[in-house]
Amino acid sequence: MYSPPVDLSFKDLNNVTGAMLEVPRTGLRPLRTNSKNKYLSHSLRISNNNITNLVGLEFVLSHFLAQPSMLGWLDLSFNKITSIDYVLCELKELRILYLHGNDIWNLFEVNKLGKLSHLHTITLHGNVIENTKGYRSHVIWALPHLKSMDFSTVIHQEKVFAKMSPKLKQF
Repeated sequence: MYSPPVDLSFKDLNNVTGAMLEVPRTGLRPLRTNSKNKYLSHSLRISNNNITNLVGLEFVLSHFLAQPSMLGWLDLSFNKITSIDYVLCELKELRILYLHGNDIWNLFEVNKLGKLSHLHTITLHGNVIENTKGYRSHVIWALPHLKSMDFSTVIHQEKVFAKMSPKLKQF
């Protein structure tokens, strides 16, 4: 059995690598570690900080997690992230990604995540892209495995509509 999320939220971090100097917050369920003091968790929370980019995220994952390649849930909500870094595309087991409440302004940034075949839940509301015409349809088109977007179920009709809607070309 795996532990709850490694929680590095509300640490006033300006960059991701700053998390390596922090001790995770404790919750109701204790974090379990292996013999190397790595956390037995597949979840990481780095929300409610001042992070602008994800440079060094792979080092943070290796620093804290016993199996960084098995990360399934990542919460980066309420930061100042402006784009979707390709490091997220390396997280092949990622299933849930929270990016709401950031500063992502280019809708085509979402297309990068299309390589994540297990990604079924994403939050992007509270970003500038939310105001782009066709926002929800584009995200559903770009991420065809989605079951939930912005805490709302993606229904079959939306997937059909997203496939039929004309798409703008990526740069």
